[in-house]
Amino acid sequence: MIRNLIFAVLIAFPLSLSADERPNIIIIMADDLGYGDLSPYRKGAPRTPSAQRLADEGMLFTDAHSPSAVCTPTRYSLLTGRYAWRSYLQDWVLSERMPLLIEEGIETLPAMMQNAGYKTGCVGKWHLGFGREMDAYQNNDFSIGPNTVGFDYFFGVPFSHNSTPEMEVFMENDRIIGLPEEHTVWDPIGLTAARRSLENTAGDLSSAAVHFIRENRDRTFFLYYPTTNVHFPITPHAAFKMGKRGDDFEGLYDGFVAEFDWAIGQVLRTLEDLNLVENTIIMVTSDNGGLPKFGGNNEPWFGDKTQIYEGGHRVPLLVRWPGVVEAGSVCDEPVVLLDLHATCAEIIGTTLDLGVAEDSVSWMPLLDADNEREFTRRPIVHHSVQGLFAIRDGDWKLVDGVGSGAGRFEIGLKDAEAVVIRNEDGSYEPFSFQPILPEAKPDEPRGQLFHLGKNPREQINLYREHPEEVERLRGLLEEIKAADSSLWR
Repeated sequence: MIRNLIFAVLIAFPLSLSADERPNIIIIMADDLGYGDLSPYRKGAPRTPSAQRLADEGMLFTDAHSPSAVCTPTRYSLLTGRYAWRSYLQDWVLSERMPLLIEEGIETLPAMMQNAGYKTGCVGKWHLGFGREMDAYQNNDFSIGPNTVGFDYFFGVPFSHNSTPEMEVFMENDRIIGLPEEHTVWDPIGLTAARRSLENTAGDLSSAAVHFIRENRDRTFFLYYPTTNVHFPITPHAAFKMGKRGDDFEGLYDGFVAEFDWAIGQVLRTLEDLNLVENTIIMVTSDNGGLPKFGGNNEPWFGDKTQIYEGGHRVPLLVRWPGVVEAGSVCDEPVVLLDLHATCAEIIGTTLDLGVAEDSVSWMPLLDADNEREFTRRPIVHHSVQGLFAIRDGDWKLVDGVGSGAGRFEIGLKDAEAVVIRNEDGSYEPFSFQPILPEAKPDEPRGQLFHLGKNPREQINLYREHPEEVERLRGLLEEIKAADSSLWR
């Protein structure tokens, strides 16, 4: 397989960097940030100077994708190098009742960095579950979470910015900040004491991220910084509200984006203050596409968050690495965020064992202009919130079904029924929120085929005109879905 070649190359030509020479790595991932929300990507977008600076000083990717059109599966994929539908979660996102999504014993991205001597930190939105049994969060048990999958330090939000009041809290490692002893967030006293301010959340997370960088200035560090901006509710601090009145909806969203850009700027300034710019890689991206009904902009692509179309999963990606990545460069190659695992492995000179990050491919040939190795192109699998699959190979994209794959979700009813079953060997039964995928009508094609080179907005379905491409792509998709860890190696 193709990955056999990559594995051999990494063994033959590992990066010979000492511990002192290896770069720090910072990944900043927005929540629901649209492709067209940042000024480097869309003319007319509100000015985002920090993002523009990264584009000017680094590389802008035009064809980067999140592994899913929603948040939990993308976060799983980024930290494991695996598509999330290989986990127990087959669609939608985790509820607070569900156990930790990351499997026991898996070598995560932070664990790999930790084993290589990096200090590892996660600051921001988690939303990957806690414990190994149902209801750990509801039972006030946070002993199994970020710290058990490779992070030395965690400060952030346990689930999402739009959580119920009982989850509107900050956590530090395995405890809820401000929660009195012998209380939980499920009682009025505990909730009142621990509940965070939505308007101050971005500032509090920024302070924690900056503190982590300052605390580890004298050693190599890895920081995963998934912000709560710009997920609804749209709650920028008053200092970032825009618009004529300062309280109009559009002004609120633009202010939320500006606040995200400010948070990037805080990291950039901290690196400058500590003389860490030259030895730090910084990447900025999003977990999925934006939601126009809240202000998000996915132009020029068709589709929104949750959907299988490009607007649901084509995301901004900016990478700055002084001395390696050419300033002001643009990359048009299709890449996916789960590739960060293999990319970081090559950056720090670590080889990936078979069975680790099996869907991940290194971007190093794209980042380093002096790298003589050719970038490995391979098909990319897309996944909608409802579990609709698509596969991209070159300019061809096959959606293996009809519709957008968005669907509707009655959170209260479904959460009440959400029971994940654990087997005796510690694995979990595949869990689905029972999506109802539409079926094609008798006179309609049962799938969608698009040529993104000629039809980037996915308006012309070529399913019936090119049956050979349909057959080829469906075969590739089934091969990848059924594959073991040897597929790419």
